[in-house]
Amino acid sequence: MAPPSAAPTPSATTPAGEDRPLRHLWLVDGSGYIFRAFHALPPMTRPDGTPINAVFGFCKMLTQFIEDPAIDHVAVILDAGRHTFRNAIYPEYKAHRPEPPEELVPQFPLFREATRAFGLPCIEMPGYEADDLIATYAREAVAAGADVTIVSSDKDLMQLVGDRVALFDPIKMRRMGRDEVVEKFGVPPDKVVDVQALAGDSTDNVPGVRGIGVKTAAQLILEYGDLDTLLARAGEIRQPKRREALTTNADMARMSRELVRLKDDVPVERSADSFDKRAPDPTVLVPWLEVQGFRSLTAKYRAMLPAGWTPPADGAALPGGADAGPAPSEDPATGAAVPEAAAASIQPPPGAPDWRLPRTAPFGLTDYELIDDSARLDDFIAAARAAGVVAFDTETDALDSLNGNLVGLSLALPDGPIADIGAGRRRAGYLPLAHRAAAGAAQGALDLLGDGGGAADGEGKGALLPGQIALDIAIARLKPLLEAPSVLKVGQNAKYDRAVMLRYGIDLSPVDDTMLLSFALDAGRNGHGMDELARIHLGIETIKFADVAGSGVKQITFDRVPVDKARDYAAEDADVTMQLWLILKPRVLAERMATLYEVEERALIPVLVDMERAGVKVDAAELRRLSADFERRMADLEIEAHKLAGKSFNLNSPKQLGEILFDEQKLTGGKRNKNGAWGTDAGVLEDLATAGHALPKTVLEHRSLAKLKGTYTDALVQQIDRRTGRVHTSYHMTGASTGRLASTDPNLQNIPVRTEDGRKIRKAFIAEDGNVLLSADYSQIELRLLAHVADLASLKESFARGEDIHARTASEVFGTPIEGMDPSVRRQAKAINFGIIYGISAFGLAAQLGIGQGEARKYIDAYFARYPGIRAYMETTKAFCREHGFVVTPFGRRIHLAGINDKNPARRGFHERAAINAPLQGGAADVIKRAMTRLPEKLAGAGLRTRMLLQVHDELLFEAPEDEADAASALIKGAMETAATLSVPLVVEVGRGASWAQAH
Repeated sequence: MAPPSAAPTPSATTPAGEDRPLRHLWLVDGSGYIFRAFHALPPMTRPDGTPINAVFGFCKMLTQFIEDPAIDHVAVILDAGRHTFRNAIYPEYKAHRPEPPEELVPQFPLFREATRAFGLPCIEMPGYEADDLIATYAREAVAAGADVTIVSSDKDLMQLVGDRVALFDPIKMRRMGRDEVVEKFGVPPDKVVDVQALAGDSTDNVPGVRGIGVKTAAQLILEYGDLDTLLARAGEIRQPKRREALTTNADMARMSRELVRLKDDVPVERSADSFDKRAPDPTVLVPWLEVQGFRSLTAKYRAMLPAGWTPPADGAALPGGADAGPAPSEDPATGAAVPEAAAASIQPPPGAPDWRLPRTAPFGLTDYELIDDSARLDDFIAAARAAGVVAFDTETDALDSLNGNLVGLSLALPDGPIADIGAGRRRAGYLPLAHRAAAGAAQGALDLLGDGGGAADGEGKGALLPGQIALDIAIARLKPLLEAPSVLKVGQNAKYDRAVMLRYGIDLSPVDDTMLLSFALDAGRNGHGMDELARIHLGIETIKFADVAGSGVKQITFDRVPVDKARDYAAEDADVTMQLWLILKPRVLAERMATLYEVEERALIPVLVDMERAGVKVDAAELRRLSADFERRMADLEIEAHKLAGKSFNLNSPKQLGEILFDEQKLTGGKRNKNGAWGTDAGVLEDLATAGHALPKTVLEHRSLAKLKGTYTDALVQQIDRRTGRVHTSYHMTGASTGRLASTDPNLQNIPVRTEDGRKIRKAFIAEDGNVLLSADYSQIELRLLAHVADLASLKESFARGEDIHARTASEVFGTPIEGMDPSVRRQAKAINFGIIYGISAFGLAAQLGIGQGEARKYIDAYFARYPGIRAYMETTKAFCREHGFVVTPFGRRIHLAGINDKNPARRGFHERAAINAPLQGGAADVIKRAMTRLPEKLAGAGLRTRMLLQVHDELLFEAPEDEADAASALIKGAMETAATLSVPLVVEVGRGASWAQAH
């Protein structure tokens, strides 16, 4: 069976309308080919910077198939997603697959484009792997008397090899039949499944039988005939360990067999004889090849173009045809990197301009449209569908996405022929839905679609203004567009818009987010709010909310803003968002930030929305009890402070406190501020308390309780949602340049956990009846990242052994045996371990440990002498940052720190310390974000009702039904520990309890 020929033979394809009998079917394992082609070919980029090497190799292979006369039927088979029926058998199946290379991510959707451009079938089916489809079509073809060649080197497909079925490796140009299978597995093809069931597969996370490899498995199967016979006679095996392994893991072996055995009876929609090879349409293929920059292939097929043909004026169109359709929600090989949205966001839709190329358009569009009747709305929807992308923004009467009511929507289209309103101009409009008359205004007439506009809404909010489309009618018309996988919705802070629209029954998807695009590109360089981005990238000042709604006590809610003012404000938001997307999106590809954006940022939007909507239950009675206890103790501390001061004074007055401490009690260490008053901030009081002074210590305790009471125990009671009985925090995705999430309204990430009083507050966070809370916390993740990035052999060895890392450090730095070590010595090592990450100085360490600066300096010097790799990492990282202006996490996140070259020593030193820590803190953020994007799908795929509620630094909090807590804990631990691959193991500790305090 020869490989495809390279000689051009146009007659090798069948003209339209003629069918050839099925004699030889070629099935291309597209999912397997993608990675092999990527690693086999040198880097290549398209004119716009998109990586393209694997796609080029794929196209060369398709060309050979098209031109080889020996091939009469051919189809490309792809995976439709990560989760298949095998995950129902074993939830951890393929759970350890690594993330794809960053340069490969943007190429995934182009493989489908290429297949359709060449006029070949592109087959995929949700719930099944490509291998199952290949097995099904191979069986069908052999039954019809045809030969089958499977274009793949995947060992899992070797079980299909037979007299009429062979594998062909397109990279090595090697045919593989029965002899090659025996060489690989030691058994013929019909025994491969049994061998794999015993040996397992670490790549796909098939467990097999521990201690039995392929060679041993082959010997056993050849001796006993098959797996069932072997397991039935396992007691006869003479080797004790082998006998015990087979006896103990018999069920695991049988389950593994079900995982590796390919399903050859998939209910496919198309038959093998429908894969008759057709000549590609050159009017589709040539423009597509030109966009990719494939000059040699373009020249080859340009000769096939009809006479007089001219290319489309607005750029290349996407290949269409009977097999065209939305890309699956996951990448073809791992399911990890490119959700459904990526295909819509990377590629232009049919007939649209190629947005991947940089383009500019003059600003100053002021004639925004008012979408006030159904005809205008339908026209806008049709234009958005034709463009394949639309900027989208919601306007509500409150900032709270879970309770704010929808007032209106704005839409904007890209400039160019699709939004044909004049050269260099764009189209944007505002759809008012719930603007109301001012208090006391007369009720108006019914709105244009007769929804009763002008009538009161039943909640005393006032009359709806006329000229607005009925909310239910508008939602019904917009839902197909806003949920269409073929139309990309672009937002600024799209998480908010998604949360709002879910309340109206619309699952806004797929989305791009200009705020997150900016964050992925420019974290630490600038802010990512729309107003600032408009100034930076468009050079304009946008209309501010205060300009239309007022400010302070006179500020009105948006539903009271006059419609004409609302139109210009809201439509401009969508218009600016679209222009920012046209600028930022190409940069993500060109600057190789696609994986970070796709895998960690955009993929997190629906996850965070679900967490915010879920909220967490709090015990209001427990909070009130804590408040009362804090108040009583604050009163006692106030009395104690007055005794220590020798008089009554206001503990909340810095001026009075400073005068007592430094003027009356003559304590040293005080400094006056620019107003001449003594400074009494926390740092000053902590220094005085450390020096043994009682009054500062008492004031600090009073302040701590006052903060806990005011910020948490009192405030949380007021923040319980009356509808759900739960507290719903809001996550800010761009709050920290390192990538860490921030939590507000309420802030649940800053609840103190180092003090007993702080930990008490977590007792008020409870599970619903019949449930428990699960706390999953990464153990010492930043130290593990330090060992990884600094390549510290001793620390890596210690982590690999599961040793107490702080005791190990104390032993090596202080020369103290681990056995019988004084706990205080371990605490000193712990302070150094974590202090080094933050660039701690001798002064800071001395203050923390209560020792002299000289002694602290000796500790630090001894630490660096024992771990010279840490010093090298620090200096290398700072040097890199000085040269480039940013540092990079192990997962590619860039954190800009321009201040590292500041002439001011203090500011420069601050940024140097930040440069040392940022890759570690940012790396920890990367790891937990990757875990968060995986977990909801894994839980659902395992049929579990457990839901993720909170993210706090390195911890995730879940609520699980009591009867599935064990299964959920195991799944969560496994998913989190395999969220990233480091040279040290990631370790997650999972606790459970009726409250957060008990679970942590």
